[in-house]
Amino acid sequence: MPLNPKEFVVIAGPCAVETYETTLQCAKGVRQAGATFFRAGAYKPRTNPRSFQGLGEKGLEILAAVRKETGLAIVTEVMEPAAVEKVAAYADVLQIGTRNMSNFPLLKEVGKARIPVILKRGMAATLDEFLHAAEYILDGGNDQVILCERGIRTFETYTRNTLDLSAVPALKERADLPVVVDPSHGTGRRSLVPPMSLAALAAGADGLLIEVHPDPDNSWTSDGKQSLDLAGFHQLMADLKRLAPHFGRTLPVLREQAAAQAARL
Repeated sequence: MPLNPKEFVVIAGPCAVETYETTLQCAKGVRQAGATFFRAGAYKPRTNPRSFQGLGEKGLEILAAVRKETGLAIVTEVMEPAAVEKVAAYADVLQIGTRNMSNFPLLKEVGKARIPVILKRGMAATLDEFLHAAEYILDGGNDQVILCERGIRTFETYTRNTLDLSAVPALKERADLPVVVDPSHGTGRRSLVPPMSLAALAAGADGLLIEVHPDPDNSWTSDGKQSLDLAGFHQLMADLKRLAPHFGRTLPVLREQAAAQAARL
């Protein structure tokens, strides 16, 4: 997934894989809006052990079926070293969640993989700690590392986290790695996701991770309140497409969509 510096990539989808039907509905919706990557968790690290933990391998199989149906590349989380090979067999991009940024055995194992990795910043990680975590993957031979700013814990309680957009240019000053932003976890509030997404574009980010669900208030996880519905995501994508050229960026299109657009001209 080497990111084109002239493109602004949007990765969208629900917090977790639920049913095949719901997952496919969401994937078709985000693809229609212009997303080129689909994200959903088959394995879910949860603070509360009684919360929904994901469908596991069944969830991976659903993601593979959705990719076949839509053509969207799949981004999903891997949680432990022993699972890297299995998850990589289904995914196009591995994700290391915030709780695992300092799981060094996992980082080393992912370093042996030869597919792109999105590494999320830890909840209280400094930029130094974040970059050192990335070095574990790079030192293993995997140079396809994408850094993700997803908010850090501060004393503020109105938002779920404090989205540190200053990290975007700061990381770019210090490392030659793409940086994407997750405003869904970064704010925890649906109403704040669109403005912070536009701010991430202006700050120089290379893309976004956006939580989207066809019916957010009835999602299987507690993250529904930070998820956009499909109409809200369509509006956000329209705004991004309109503003991206002002920052020297374009939003990429899937090959099939590009061919269809060319045929209409």
